[in-house]
Amino acid sequence: MAACGENAAIVDLKPPETGLVMLRGRIGGDGAPFNVGEATVTRAVVRLSDGTVGYSYRLGRDKAAARQAAILDALWQMPDRRGQIEACVLKPVRDRIAADRDRASREAAASKVEFFTLARENA
Repeated sequence: MAACGENAAIVDLKPPETGLVMLRGRIGGDGAPFNVGEATVTRAVVRLSDGTVGYSYRLGRDKAAARQAAILDALWQMPDRRGQIEACVLKPVRDRIAADRDRASREAAASKVEFFTLARENA
């Protein structure tokens, strides 16, 4: 967070903790809901020195990442900090996702096979 300029005191209102959530699904997207299974989730709630509260729920057990996400949520809520968070955090993520998609697209195009059929004349 220091790279984004956050040096203020941060208080953990709910320290990061890990638990399970039930995943629900539907057949075909519109059928009756059913329980698919459980997923591990880590949540955190923090308060910045100005009173802004940030929340996060993150898949997996990474408590440090959940806390950082809560801090980013709190910073994002401050209009004067949004541009900084955009440049420091969100833009690099968007650029990485775009590069990954572009790479996958190029790899798929390289393996493309053109199928064609010769027309048979009826005799």
